[in-house]
Amino acid sequence: MKGLALFTGNANPRLAEKISRYLEKPLGGAKVKTFSDGEVQIEIDENVRLKDVFIIQSTCRPVNDSLIELLLMIDAVSRSSAFRITAVMPYYGYARQDKKVAPRVPISAKLVADLLTTAGADRIITMDLHAGQIQGFFNIPVDNLFAAPVLLSYIRDTFTNDLVIVSPDAGGVERARAFAKRLGAGLAIIDKRRDAPNRARAMAVIGDVSNKTTIILDDMVDTAGTLTEAAEALSRNGAKAVHSICTHPVLSGPAVERIMDSSLKSVVVTDTVPLTEAAAGCGKIQILSIAELVGEAIIRSHRGDSVTSLFV
Repeated sequence: MKGLALFTGNANPRLAEKISRYLEKPLGGAKVKTFSDGEVQIEIDENVRLKDVFIIQSTCRPVNDSLIELLLMIDAVSRSSAFRITAVMPYYGYARQDKKVAPRVPISAKLVADLLTTAGADRIITMDLHAGQIQGFFNIPVDNLFAAPVLLSYIRDTFTNDLVIVSPDAGGVERARAFAKRLGAGLAIIDKRRDAPNRARAMAVIGDVSNKTTIILDDMVDTAGTLTEAAEALSRNGAKAVHSICTHPVLSGPAVERIMDSSLKSVVVTDTVPLTEAAAGCGKIQILSIAELVGEAIIRSHRGDSVTSLFV
């Protein structure tokens, strides 16, 4: 594609390579190095003057290093007279901090949006934002893609009758209802009480899951506390089998151990975030790629076509 340049940082190079192959466009030359004290150094190795530049970088672990790499790469191509700069962030770090939940705390998702804009980004492409209103934190266009086409295709190919889509908390009901409607499946909700950050206790199941195949649907799985508590609650209420589908496999701390010890039959995730070594070796965790979906969004953004039509 004439006039398009594609770059990536160190956060998720495997996904960037898959997107590159789909686009039939090689990744641009860039040196992303770190000084001994942790300071990041960026050098773009090719001409980007008047080009439409896409920088692929999930702000995943190590979150702060990934974010700084992205900001510096945006600044580097901005100072090199790029025509337009799009930050392609399949996983938007800090998205969970999208509001003030206590006095004297930051709205970190808004600060990250300001940093990206100030660095020189002209557009953002991301996926399954934790909260849709984060798009309003930007004064530049944001394309919030959905992994739904990939996930729905997997569910249809893998599961048949007596299916119930489960929201692990009240905040995910809209997403779960949309999936249930498109699949012709039942809907259930977990009544969750959170005692502290990264600690949750599932209390009750709202809906009929007795002798049903259940799929817990969420945008991300972090420490897997919510996920495994929900799975146990479903099992106690007579679910025939418990599976889970999540877009972003953050999988920090004891997540993999919890999944292995739980009643979950499978945890299906996408490659927005690269798996840790422990997660990659977990037999319950399966990966679906969103490379083609993101690649198609890049093509349409570059050509000026509709991105929304990807989800119709």
